[in-house]
Amino acid sequence: MKSLPALVFACVCLFSPFSAIADVAPEILLAARDAAKAGDQDALERLAPGFQGDELSVYLDYWRFQPGLKDVDPAQIRDFLQRNNGSYIADKLRGDWLRAMGKEARWEVFDADYPGLQQTDQEITCYALQRRLARSEVAALDEAMPLWLKLVDTPDACYPVLEALIINKRVQIDDVWARIRRQFETNRLSGARYTMNYLPESQMPDAKTMQAFNKSPVKWLVKLPASTLSERRYQELAALAVGRIARTDPAAAATQMERIEAKLPAEARSWAWGQIGWKAAQQHLPEAVLWFRQTGQAALSDEVSQWKARAALRAQDWESVRTAIEALPPELAAQPTWIYWLGRAYTATGKAETAQGLYAMISGQPNFYGNLADEALGRRIDMPPRATPVTNEEIDRVAGISGLRRGLALLRAGLRLEGVREFNWGLRGLDDRGLLAAAELARRTQVFDRAIAAADRTKGEHDYALRYLAPFLEQVRPAAQEQMLDDAWVYGLMRQESRFVTDARSSAGASGLMQLMPATARWVAKKIGLTDYSPDMVTDTNTNLLLGTSYMRMVLEDLDNHPVLASAAYNAGPRRARRWRAAAPLEGAIYAETIPFSETRDYVKKVMSNTAYYALLFGQSAQTLTQRLGTVGPRTDPVNPDLP
Repeated sequence: MKSLPALVFACVCLFSPFSAIADVAPEILLAARDAAKAGDQDALERLAPGFQGDELSVYLDYWRFQPGLKDVDPAQIRDFLQRNNGSYIADKLRGDWLRAMGKEARWEVFDADYPGLQQTDQEITCYALQRRLARSEVAALDEAMPLWLKLVDTPDACYPVLEALIINKRVQIDDVWARIRRQFETNRLSGARYTMNYLPESQMPDAKTMQAFNKSPVKWLVKLPASTLSERRYQELAALAVGRIARTDPAAAATQMERIEAKLPAEARSWAWGQIGWKAAQQHLPEAVLWFRQTGQAALSDEVSQWKARAALRAQDWESVRTAIEALPPELAAQPTWIYWLGRAYTATGKAETAQGLYAMISGQPNFYGNLADEALGRRIDMPPRATPVTNEEIDRVAGISGLRRGLALLRAGLRLEGVREFNWGLRGLDDRGLLAAAELARRTQVFDRAIAAADRTKGEHDYALRYLAPFLEQVRPAAQEQMLDDAWVYGLMRQESRFVTDARSSAGASGLMQLMPATARWVAKKIGLTDYSPDMVTDTNTNLLLGTSYMRMVLEDLDNHPVLASAAYNAGPRRARRWRAAAPLEGAIYAETIPFSETRDYVKKVMSNTAYYALLFGQSAQTLTQRLGTVGPRTDPVNPDLP
C-alpha cells in the first residue's frame, strides 16, 4: 500500500469576517491544483510548505491522494475522512474512493464506506446496485428498472446493471426498442447502436443495412422495399429514419410517415409522429399541432410532451393547450410553467374560477410565472417585508463555518468550481437568519454571486436587497443612461449573465460582468470608435459596461425596442431572436415560452422577472411584468444586418 506524508492541520478558529480568510498565496494554491491534475507529486511536495498551518492544507492532502488512489491504504483514507468529517472535501474524497473501489470490485471496502456518502452520482449509484445485484437482492432490480429509459448517457459502471435487467428478463424486446428510440431522440447514436446488441439476432439490423441507414436516412427509407416492413427490425428502423429526417425537415418526414405509418407498430408510429411534431414546434411550423395529434394518447418523453403543449400555445389553440398539459406526467404538470398556462387555457375557454384557483397555487413565488400569476389575479408584484438586518454577531457565527471560509478563500484565489461547491456545502442546514448572515458575509467580501445564492434560499425571512444585489451602481447607472437604457433591465440581464462576477468566463468564452463574446466585444468596440481596444480589456469593469450596454442598445433598436426580443438576442443572437417571431403579433410571454433553445428560454424569463424586481428596488412602479412583456410584432427586416 502507498504511504502518504503526514500533514499539520490548522486549528479552526472564529475570525472577523473582514480579516484574511486564508494565508496560502493564490498562486501556490493554483499551482498545487494544476500539479495534482498533471499527477506531478514532486511539484506538490515542493509547494507543500506554502500550505503550512493553513486551513486550505486539507486540499493539499486531498490532491496528494489522487494519483493511484486505488492503491492507497484504506486506513489513510478513513483517517482523512474522520479528521474532516462532515466537510465537502471529505465527501468528495469518499466519492472518489468509492468509484475506485467499485471499479476494482473491492466490495468489502465499498460496503464499509458507502453509507457515509452524502452526495452521490449516477456512477456511484450504479456501483452500489452492482454490489446489491451480486448479493442477489431482488429489490435492486426494481430500483434499476427506471434507468433503462432514463440513462441515455451510460457510465461504464452502469452497463452491468442494465445487462442484469436483460439476464433477469426484466427487459423485453419492446423495452430494447424503446431504449433505442429514446437514444435516437436524444441524439445518442453510438449508445443506440450499442443497445442494438441486446436485440435477438432475428431483429438485429445487419451491418450493410446500418451503413446505408447511417449514410442517408432519407435515401435508405425511400429505397426500402415495402415488403420488408413486415419485419420488426425494418419497422423500427423506418420510424428511426423518420425521426432523423424530422430534425432538419419535419414536412419531408411527415410525407414519408404518411406513406409507411400503417405498417408500423403503434409505439413506433406514435414516437415518429411525436418526433415530427417536436421538431416542427421548435421551428414554429403551424402544422406542428396537427402532427402532434397523430400521436394519440401515447406517452411521450418529457421534452416532447412539453413541446406538444408549446406547439398548441404558439397556435393559441387553448383547448389543445389544456389537453396537452393535463396529459403531462404529474411532476411536470406541477411546475409553475404549466400551472400558469393551464390557468390561461381555462381562462380562454370560459372557466375563470378554475383558472383563478390555479393562479393562486403559484402566486407570490419570486419567479416569472409566479409574477404573471400575481398579475392575473389583479395583484402587483411585490417584495415581502425586509428581514431585520443581521448583526455582526450573526455574521461572526457563520464566519466560523469552515465550508464558508474555505469557499470564499478558494473563490478569491480563482478556484471557482471548488469555491462554489465549498460555499454551498457550508450553507447546508442553515436557517433563514444564518442564510442572510452568510449572504451578508459574502457581500462584504464582494463575492456577490454567493451572496445572491445564500439570500435566494430563505423561506420565511427575506432580504430582496441581497437577492437582487446592485453592485457597481456608480458605474452601471451612468453607462445605462448614456445608452438610454432602463437600468433595471441592465441589472436584470447582468444578474443572469454573471451574478456580478467581474472576471466570469463562460465555457463558450464570454467574459466579464456582461459576458461578452470576444468577436462581439471587438465588433462593438470598432462600431463605437474605441480605437485603443484590446481583448484583455474586456474584463475591465468600465470597458465591459461600455461595450455591453452599447450592444444592448444596438439589439434593442434592431428589434423594435422590445426588451423580450433584445434579451433573447443578447443570449442567442439577433438573427435567431428575429427568426423566432411569428408572422402575426404574438404575446410576449408566449414568445418567451416557445423559444426553441432551453437555455435562452430560461434566460429570457429570468431576465424579465429580475427586471421587475430591480424596478421595484429602484423605485420604478410604472410597468407591470405583463406590460413589459407586451406583444411581439411580426417579423421585420433588421435595422443593422451586420449586428453579431
